[in-house]
Amino acid sequence: MPRLSIGDAELHYEEAGQGPPLMLVTGLNGVGAFWVKQVPDFSRDFRVVTHDHRGTGQSTHSRITYSVEQMADDVLRLMDRLGIERAHLAGHSTGGAIGQVIAQDHPDRLLSLVLSATWPGRDPYFRRLFEMRKQILLTSGVEAYQGSSILVLAPPQWVSANDAAITEMHRQQAAAAAPVEVTASRIDAIVAFERRARLGEIRTPTLVVVAADDMVTPRFYSDELAERIPSAKLAVLDGGGHFAPQLTSDAYNRAVGAFLRAQRA
Repeated sequence: MPRLSIGDAELHYEEAGQGPPLMLVTGLNGVGAFWVKQVPDFSRDFRVVTHDHRGTGQSTHSRITYSVEQMADDVLRLMDRLGIERAHLAGHSTGGAIGQVIAQDHPDRLLSLVLSATWPGRDPYFRRLFEMRKQILLTSGVEAYQGSSILVLAPPQWVSANDAAITEMHRQQAAAAAPVEVTASRIDAIVAFERRARLGEIRTPTLVVVAADDMVTPRFYSDELAERIPSAKLAVLDGGGHFAPQLTSDAYNRAVGAFLRAQRA
């Protein structure tokens, strides 16, 4: 499996397709395989790159103090190592926070930006949710963390209909889980994230997309992003929760793909 050194860590990455570069940057779980239902579609028109964040999956599980800015720097260093000067970037959840940092601090590296199920900065709801998830992780362990998280990540009806599949998914994830202190530090990083005051600086063509029933990053965050980022477009999907790219992939791919292909043209 391909891995690249970015200096103080190695990142697992995968590529598919040819054309303008498209970085698909996943959320807190950090594993590039999250985009399994997007890569076949988008790679028809783009050179699609996915990666496991540092601290997750098959990348180095560095014991550092994580921050969204550090995660954004890792993405830029990966782009450098792959010879990518500028790219389209679609970031989901934490990946969307990473996208905001790059668009504000390194706008010359982006061709377009998709902010998928993400948030603009500190907020009591977000803080309470992730402080509770961190407490469950530290006091009850990885399995309890996963079992409680799925109740907000996916729509209730989907959870009811996929009980056995969820159990198997959690078994596989627990077997490959990063050290608890690494995940806890990554949670601290997203709770500390705050870029709200600089949203008006983003001039990269931007699509904001969210599912109407997302309980992790509710729609009002996306409304704020779309209002504050000049000329941003907003797409609201009917369902799929925080896992809309996986659970309602056809609708998600239509909305995001149409935007990306318009920017490519």
